[in-house]
Amino acid sequence: MMKLGLNLPDAHALPHPALHEVLQRAFFDVFERQFAGAVVINTDSRVVWINPHYAEILGISDPNRIIGQRINELLPNTKLPEVLRTGEPILLDFMTYRDRTFVVSRFPIMGEDGLVIGAGGIMLYDAWQPLKPLVDKFSRLQQGRLQVRRDIGRDRTARYTFADVIGDSSICKRMKDLGRRAARLDAAVLLLGETGTGKELLAQSIHAASVRANQPFVALNIASIPDTLLEAELFGAAPGAYTGADRRGRDGKFKLAEGGTIFLDEIGDLPLTTQAKLLRVLQEMEIEPLGANQLIKIDVRVIAATSRDLYAMVQAGQFRADLFYRLNVLPIPLPPLRGRSEDIAALAEKLLKDISLRTGTSRKTLSPEAIDWLACQAWPGNVRELRNALEQATMLADHAELTPADFPAANCPAADSPTLPLAEAVKQAEVKAIRAALAASKGNKSDAARVLGIGRATLYEKLASYGLERA
Repeated sequence: MMKLGLNLPDAHALPHPALHEVLQRAFFDVFERQFAGAVVINTDSRVVWINPHYAEILGISDPNRIIGQRINELLPNTKLPEVLRTGEPILLDFMTYRDRTFVVSRFPIMGEDGLVIGAGGIMLYDAWQPLKPLVDKFSRLQQGRLQVRRDIGRDRTARYTFADVIGDSSICKRMKDLGRRAARLDAAVLLLGETGTGKELLAQSIHAASVRANQPFVALNIASIPDTLLEAELFGAAPGAYTGADRRGRDGKFKLAEGGTIFLDEIGDLPLTTQAKLLRVLQEMEIEPLGANQLIKIDVRVIAATSRDLYAMVQAGQFRADLFYRLNVLPIPLPPLRGRSEDIAALAEKLLKDISLRTGTSRKTLSPEAIDWLACQAWPGNVRELRNALEQATMLADHAELTPADFPAANCPAADSPTLPLAEAVKQAEVKAIRAALAASKGNKSDAARVLGIGRATLYEKLASYGLERA
């Protein structure tokens, strides 16, 4: 029986030694019978106990199936992680789930040493009838507000979670661990990786697992917006702010992301003049629309991404150092596909399933030879290029199982060359390429990374991994 944070005297000081245990049992019995739902999580925000009624509300027939699952994955807008972090209860609050509104209470659970060892939450809707008229009124207002938000920002939600991040290689697991850590925090995140490595997928996963999951996720590719329109796109514009501007004015992406997350892809392409304005927004959490004389307070979490070497850009005066350090609070490197070839099989299987669902074609499989062929390709376009290759093969092949013959000519070593384990072959190829790039750049690691088409952080990781720090 886990000990709850009840202000009870020590068990030895009670009139009967078993009374403390009886009280604990009675407390759980109240949870079980009296409330619409009750759940307990541990310090990792994972479910350790849930009553059947709560599981039924969540549409889960077997409560044991969700033991160990993160609470944010079940209830994206729950505040239980906040209770864990602060150690303070939230005694009365509203929570909406699947068009139904509950009165909820959340509280920390303390160990004998007074430290937080978990948190519990209860739904009071069915039991606290005096509040029912208030709850019903709130529910109607909430549904109206949510409908308006759905109409305005129908496409401004995260479609992906960490379940969509495929890969069991050590480097991929490290990336996902850092992503989950970022989801528990509310600081700026900087995603570093080549084009096509899945930076937006990871950004959406971080948002979906965070306390902002029920709020908007707004993405903007900086490289796709002309410099002259970028400021208005980011911060909005007052009515008639410039020739051709909307007479009613327009909200920028920061305003649309209010309460949620804004994802700024290719942040390295941001002009220096706009960098200064973005820095102020991050420092003060307020925006000034173009042509306006009024500052607007905002509450937005920023996730930025780049395929460029921002540190080298700072050294070259192309990117503001103060903005770099403001964004680089929690950097997460995304490995290139050629650096995690052991994930190719699972990744290709997932992509083939998605292709089948999207195109309506019969689902293809891969022969062992095809998997080996895919694993030894360079994939400079990373996952995006792999998807394209699989789509082409799916469209052109009449048979169910794809073989190397269904793909373009292989770049693998000839069949009569000495055979190496795949991981060793990849390692040798990368070591050779790194040495050649360092030699060509006369030891300048920034130039070598640029030649290799990878970020400087990725190069340093590989130098350490292969023992080439002094190369």
